[in-house]
Amino acid sequence: MIILGIDPGLATLGYGVIEKDARGNCRAVDYGVVITPKDEGLPVRLAMLEEGIAKILDKYNPDEIAMEELFFSKNITTGIAVAHARGVALLTCVKRCGRLYEYTPMQIKQALTGYGKADKKQMQSVVASLLKLKSIPKPDDAADALAVALCQAFTSRFGDLFAVGNMTRTKGKNTFGAGALLIEEAEKRRKKVQTVGVCMQRTDKKDGGV
Repeated sequence: MIILGIDPGLATLGYGVIEKDARGNCRAVDYGVVITPKDEGLPVRLAMLEEGIAKILDKYNPDEIAMEELFFSKNITTGIAVAHARGVALLTCVKRCGRLYEYTPMQIKQALTGYGKADKKQMQSVVASLLKLKSIPKPDDAADALAVALCQAFTSRFGDLFAVGNMTRTKGKNTFGAGALLIEEAEKRRKKVQTVGVCMQRTDKKDGGV
């Protein structure tokens, strides 16, 4: 399964493409950014984003697409610009792939680390580790997009809970339930890694004659 993750932005839109096998293992296929020049007008920059995303879709034909949900900061002007870019990304993607999903920054952090307030360096290190990359993906927007793709890979079994258009997914107990499920999944992965580490240590001791 090919999963495309998108970190929306007007000046820089990050993308990350991963492949998930039948066992749930993931590998990085490609990642990067789509950049628009600041000296161009908004309509032209949005058209550039559409073209860039379309090329990615043409090349990789993803089975699922996940996107970071818009998070408004105190800078409303920046938030509006990102909202424009995210709208274009959603429109471009829905024309080519009906399986669209979105996650809040906290949900993505919970899915990958089990901690909803993990900082950027922690997230980047986890992304590199999970995808067995030799170094942290650059730029940051691309690393964020890979994190979104991994979040979808880890939570896809929950089906439509995180699907774009599910109007109840961020209301009431669904918000709590989604977070709990993400934490549960992260905890299972962490225990699995710890178990493998213990087995390897025991094997090493046995082979060494101890």
